[in-house]
Amino acid sequence: MRPFLLALGIASAAASISAAQMTTTIPRGADGHPDLSGVWQVVNTAAWNLQNHVAEKGIPAGLGVVEGDEIPYQPWALKKKAENGRARTTSDPDTKCFLPGVPRVTYMPFPFEIAQTPKTTAIMYEYVHALRTIYTDGTSHPEGHIDWWMGDSRGRWEGETLVVDTVGFNERFWLSREGIPHTEKLHLIEKFTRLDSETLKYEATIDDPGAYTKPWSGGWFIRWAAGEEMYEYMCQENNRDVRHMYGGER
Repeated sequence: MRPFLLALGIASAAASISAAQMTTTIPRGADGHPDLSGVWQVVNTAAWNLQNHVAEKGIPAGLGVVEGDEIPYQPWALKKKAENGRARTTSDPDTKCFLPGVPRVTYMPFPFEIAQTPKTTAIMYEYVHALRTIYTDGTSHPEGHIDWWMGDSRGRWEGETLVVDTVGFNERFWLSREGIPHTEKLHLIEKFTRLDSETLKYEATIDDPGAYTKPWSGGWFIRWAAGEEMYEYMCQENNRDVRHMYGGER
């Protein structure tokens, strides 16, 4: 059995807890929905490689998180991934301190904090001060294309799960260090399910007809980062650009 399927089996068992049990073990907001608030951290190697992989220079070995351990690349995307991988130490936008994009920012090896209200869910990432707002007030994506690193996110509750729909990406970030590309057609669906006080189940579906022959999915668990705090993270590569953006040299 592949690791991802085993993980899904565990998740399915955990998700089968009765509604009454979940009510007593999962924190809830004033609106009755599960409260995802808190500091969380992923413990896997997805930021380096989404599939099963051995250790390489700069990349720790790890198990894959992609369903079936297969990514359905279009020919050009597979070629581009190989080119990116060969130049990853200097060409990965992450090495230049740009935002990692979504979903990659979620599985970077740094903690992130969720602050949830009935109308918005904010995610504050320690890495490069990234901030993401998920609107859960019933509003729609803005019309026209938005060229953003983090996209535009709109969420809705389906039972115990927060489902997040994100579009409006640029095509500059990679999905992991080994060079997985995407296009501006990327449409991302994420699912956050709080299984208990210390565990989030996370699932993501990538739908990008510009780079892949069909949608593909992956998932893992995110742990409660007990005792963790958010710390300062300054990435130096674009420090000059940041100073210019906020009013010049200081």
